[in-house]
Amino acid sequence: MPHPVAAPEPSRATLPLLVTMGDPAGIGPEIVAKAAAVGELDDAVVLGDVGVLRRAAAACGLMLPVAALEHPSDRASCPPGTLAVCAPAALAALASGAGDLAALPSGAIDARAGGAAARCIEQAVAWMQAGAGRAIVTAPIHKEALAAAGVPFPGHTEILQALAAAPGAAPPPVRMMLANDELRVVLVTIHLSLRRAIDALTEQGIVDTLAITHAAGLRFGLAAPRIAVAGLNPHAGEGGLFGDEEIALIAPAIARARAQGIAASGPFAPDTVFMRARDAANHPGEFDFVVAMTHDHGLIPVKYLGVEQGVNVTLGLPFVRTSPDHGTAFDIAGRGLADPASLVAATRMARRLAP
Repeated sequence: MPHPVAAPEPSRATLPLLVTMGDPAGIGPEIVAKAAAVGELDDAVVLGDVGVLRRAAAACGLMLPVAALEHPSDRASCPPGTLAVCAPAALAALASGAGDLAALPSGAIDARAGGAAARCIEQAVAWMQAGAGRAIVTAPIHKEALAAAGVPFPGHTEILQALAAAPGAAPPPVRMMLANDELRVVLVTIHLSLRRAIDALTEQGIVDTLAITHAAGLRFGLAAPRIAVAGLNPHAGEGGLFGDEEIALIAPAIARARAQGIAASGPFAPDTVFMRARDAANHPGEFDFVVAMTHDHGLIPVKYLGVEQGVNVTLGLPFVRTSPDHGTAFDIAGRGLADPASLVAATRMARRLAP
């Protein structure tokens, strides 16, 4: 008698994207609702509060069906054009203790909102680790609201890094990349004051960043990713005249990376390297990535090209995570004015990057 053949496990590509609602007092729920209304979230489950998302849809003037699900696997039963929502149990408990989350004022820092945003992130990671999701897409959170809620991390990157660690293991080394169709920038340091960021630079940290960037490039389908390394100081230090970090840290890190087969070059003057790397019409980029030493150093050029198409990608996690490259926009929250373009770009990139 032949042995029964086990049914093949579903590929990750058939699993839903897990989209977090972000801070309920910001524009996250609104851009999620707008993306769902045009069919961009037909393969996604939103981790959030049903009342908050219904309020957001109403603020945007949308007649959007919102379905409350128990588990991401229930997404297949929802018709196209439905905003499918899973409320984490911890979120429901928070709402019960603090009152209706949908009643929180828009555009205001609130510990309850920060706590709700954190619970959605935690549940998204738990479901990814359980094999229930394809990738995570996060709507914007507010760092002050997180701090008010007692969350011991300054932002998404650090939260995800901690949650991705195996029990008792060190968190995986991760890096923040901001990308659009013209430029990809990876950061060595992120949410630190400028003075602390400079003090935090190490040769090993730069080598690790180059290795993580190289691995990401291979995952993106680049056979030999070309990585430009921006200097820290004006004119990349001008041979030590304007600072010696290029000589003491950055150049040795590049040499070590090249010895490992990584196509890294530099350090280049940070005021011109981004223009050289920009891949635009009639201007093929010289590089596939730019590695920058500090947060604003690297992100200003990408955001200047257009916040609407920018995507934040966390490199080094055991799963794909993308996000819009803008914040909670408290100044327009609750008015239905938010543009979902960056969130749409983030979902599309998540689909491309997830195996």
